[in-house]
Amino acid sequence: MSTSTLTPMPALPPVGRSVRAYFAPVDRVHRVPTLFDPSVNGRFSVNAPPAPWVSLGWIENFTRKSTSKFGELVTGSPGATQCQVRETVDATVAFRFKAWSKLSMALAAGSQHMNLIVPAAGSAANGSGSKGVPPVNLATGSTATFLALPASDAAGFAAGSLVTVDVDYAAQTGYVGSGVCAAYVTSASSVNSDPDYIRRVSFNIARVASSSSTGLQLAQPLIAGIPAAGMRVQPISGFVDREGGSFFQEWSALFVVDGEQGERILFHYPRLQSMAGPAESSTALTPPLERIALSAAFRALPVTDANDGEQVVCFRSFLPSPVTLI
Repeated sequence: MSTSTLTPMPALPPVGRSVRAYFAPVDRVHRVPTLFDPSVNGRFSVNAPPAPWVSLGWIENFTRKSTSKFGELVTGSPGATQCQVRETVDATVAFRFKAWSKLSMALAAGSQHMNLIVPAAGSAANGSGSKGVPPVNLATGSTATFLALPASDAAGFAAGSLVTVDVDYAAQTGYVGSGVCAAYVTSASSVNSDPDYIRRVSFNIARVASSSSTGLQLAQPLIAGIPAAGMRVQPISGFVDREGGSFFQEWSALFVVDGEQGERILFHYPRLQSMAGPAESSTALTPPLERIALSAAFRALPVTDANDGEQVVCFRSFLPSPVTLI
């Protein structure tokens, strides 16, 4: 029979690496965020977050602020504060994305984020992209990482190209977009009844790893999973955002700081809405090179904690090092 003994060291001030950011969709229709349970997944591998969290890599200049307001109940003469009350619950978060992607651009821009569908021949120019080439239909057998297509259609997509995969717009109103609520449509006329509109704003995109006579192998899984009936595929060349618009991006967010002693600090914001327009800043490298980072700022919205019914905007968790005193 063997035994083991651990002699813990005194806890030291955390020395952390840069902050890593993860985001997950919010069900805007039912106002249901993606909740992160640190008691279950607190020690997840930073390179393999639990589904449906999406890693956006390292971020910088991470700043979070509580803007909750407090009041006091004063009684007596002379008046004396008997207790405090929380008048408002509010918080903000700001940072810079180091990498540019569909999701980081959308989060930093705040409003609808659009895919640049490859334009049809002779289409009129437009700032957020012109009318696109016709979409192609999916065949049976598609998965989250493979788009089954007839050989003639698959030949139109080269390895390395980008695709958007979603349903046609057919006069739907309200939130649209598969997997992620990508925009809010008030009427068909507001989007010109464009059958490509949902694919234009959809987050259900991927890069093609290879093309064959049976379809397209994707380099990453679609955020909406296995394609639903009626989804079609269009090629895109990139992304575009705008200053302005009435739609607000809303996502669940998780920020992780790993300490050098093995501790971990997590900041979970179940609902973050963008509170600033598109902006970027540069850091000088070796002239004439500069690194361009996306600036982002958010307001935290409340959720109800099921443990006690309290309204909160952020959960801060600390997982101590296994070799230090607590």
